[in-house]
Amino acid sequence: MEKNKKILLIGGNGNLGSAIIKSGFFKNLHSPSKKKLNILNRNSIKNALNRSKFDSIINCAAMARIVKCEKSPAQAINTNIKGTYNLVKEILNYEKKFKKKIKIFHISSDSVYPSMKGNYSEDANLGPYNVYGWTKLASEFLIRLIDKHTIIRTRFFTKSKINFKKSATDLFTSNIEISDLVKKIKIIYSKKYIGTVNVGFKRHSDFSAYKTYKNNLKPCKRKDIIKNLRVSLAKDSSMNLNLLRKIEKN
Repeated sequence: MEKNKKILLIGGNGNLGSAIIKSGFFKNLHSPSKKKLNILNRNSIKNALNRSKFDSIINCAAMARIVKCEKSPAQAINTNIKGTYNLVKEILNYEKKFKKKIKIFHISSDSVYPSMKGNYSEDANLGPYNVYGWTKLASEFLIRLIDKHTIIRTRFFTKSKINFKKSATDLFTSNIEISDLVKKIKIIYSKKYIGTVNVGFKRHSDFSAYKTYKNNLKPCKRKDIIKNLRVSLAKDSSMNLNLLRKIEKN
């Protein structure tokens, strides 16, 4: 990793952004508060970029709660799509003005896949199954307008924040614990990979993933969760991780 490169972290107050800061893996990391840098305010983005001349950006900013996105789709669109547009527009303006390329690492989601059969590779057919997934897919198209981009499709959880009492044995993902995700982001950051990459753990049920960290967790079925939440959920959103392993080895 190039020690003298300046990194801008957007969304540092969220779970992933906070974990990235706490890890200490990234030197010269700057994480302005939302008051100073809000992706819904283009001037705040412009001022941040012009002030510090960043070499790369890690974008964790998003409205990510599935239930909240379903209840407030306009807000999800505003944050995840318009916010990404604002960021991309200001990066392109910056690159044109200063003749300097910025590398962006954008956190996306496994929700861009149909999430029915699993083992989705990066070039698999896409088909989001909820509002959140559609907004993240749209954000990916915007991010690709930046020449130096890495889109990380993932799903993660925090072992200290498993607050539910039951979890589904028939809902399969590549869900990864947040500290392990940060380690993999660090590895990808140190490489020169441009494009989209799936980042996660091997295929497992939600129950088996969370049971590792919560012994008293009780099993249930996917239909029980859907009944309570009243939203669409994946059946099998597990991802093919062959590309990730190749990047890690190179």
